[in-house]
Amino acid sequence: MNPAGVYPPPTTPAPNAFGNQPAYAAPGVYPPPTAPAPNAFGNQPAYAAPAMHHPLNAAVPTMPMGVPGYEGMGSGGFVPPPAPTQPAPAPPGPVPENWSIPSLTEEEAREALENFVSEQCCYGSDPVKEAVITNMEPCNTFRYRLETFTESRNAEQAQKPHEGEVADFYTQPAPQPWEVQATPTKLFTDEIKEIRVPFTSTVQDCNNCQAKGKISCKKCNGKGKSVCSLCNGNGRRDDGDCPKCSASGKERCGICDGTGKKECKTCDGKCRLLSYIKLKVEWTNHVDSQMVQDQSGLKPDCLQSVTGKELFQNSGFMVYPLLGFPNPAISDTSERLIRESQSKFAQNSRILQQRQTVELIPVTKVKYQWKSNDCSFSVYGSERKVQADDYPDTCACCVIL
Repeated sequence: MNPAGVYPPPTTPAPNAFGNQPAYAAPGVYPPPTAPAPNAFGNQPAYAAPAMHHPLNAAVPTMPMGVPGYEGMGSGGFVPPPAPTQPAPAPPGPVPENWSIPSLTEEEAREALENFVSEQCCYGSDPVKEAVITNMEPCNTFRYRLETFTESRNAEQAQKPHEGEVADFYTQPAPQPWEVQATPTKLFTDEIKEIRVPFTSTVQDCNNCQAKGKISCKKCNGKGKSVCSLCNGNGRRDDGDCPKCSASGKERCGICDGTGKKECKTCDGKCRLLSYIKLKVEWTNHVDSQMVQDQSGLKPDCLQSVTGKELFQNSGFMVYPLLGFPNPAISDTSERLIRESQSKFAQNSRILQQRQTVELIPVTKVKYQWKSNDCSFSVYGSERKVQADDYPDTCACCVIL
């Protein structure tokens, strides 16, 4: 058997579990340096000697069940990843010195309210012009966001029309699911790739068409003619012979063009199928976001819809809690979400990268008087959105809504 952790083996390997002698590969090199360029699937083609290729008309045995490492494929579950390695402890990075955002002026608050009112139905503009602002209170809120970029793998038996690919199942042992090379296009971006696992391919006749490339047309039952659509098969039309079918009651089948045969969709007319193990690699960016020290009274959806001032960001294979930050609530939230991410994703996926961000969301509560009415509104986010639930100048239809 192969020494543990060595693939390919340093010497010519013994026959595998299927009684086949794998091809020899150079020590420590996978695939061998003499292998041809990757094919359209992005996988390394087989490089067996020509004598190992099966003749076109020869019977090619199907792939035996129980390929090592793929015993449970097709069950719908993910292939468990290898045991993760723990990174060496590292400091989280520099702590920002400026934790505040300049407060709004009265003119800026009034302008934000004016823009809000202009976008509403049946809101009067008099309070914007005449209201007396009595108090402005900053209620800045922090948002902590943890992104966990994971990779998961799932294997299943697949087949496609045979287009000249070599049946490479007999050349080498198939690599384990997590040994197949796959790289995401971009970090922290969802993506799926489907890869044909090397050394798992066999070629076999298409059972759907009995290796003929064509099947009988169902509309005409293989006869090439179907019931005339103009006379419904009786050969007569308006007290005379049907002009479309010449009184035969039959017309040329439009599906098979009168041949009685259709191209087999299973093999696309190629007569043979390539069966192989398909590895589905899925990269997912999981985002956990939480508002910290929120005393604004705004709905969480409102705060999540706006941007703020980025105070801190770092990334790495596995980030560490932001211990020692000026705001203890951020440290607690960071520690909890990072701990939960480890237990949440470790079983069925592998964590490739994490990124944590701290934002300061500006929120200002504004109190004002208008015609002896005490009212208030809040300006929040860098976009300076407004929430004014008790705006005093609305028509009856707006109150009903």
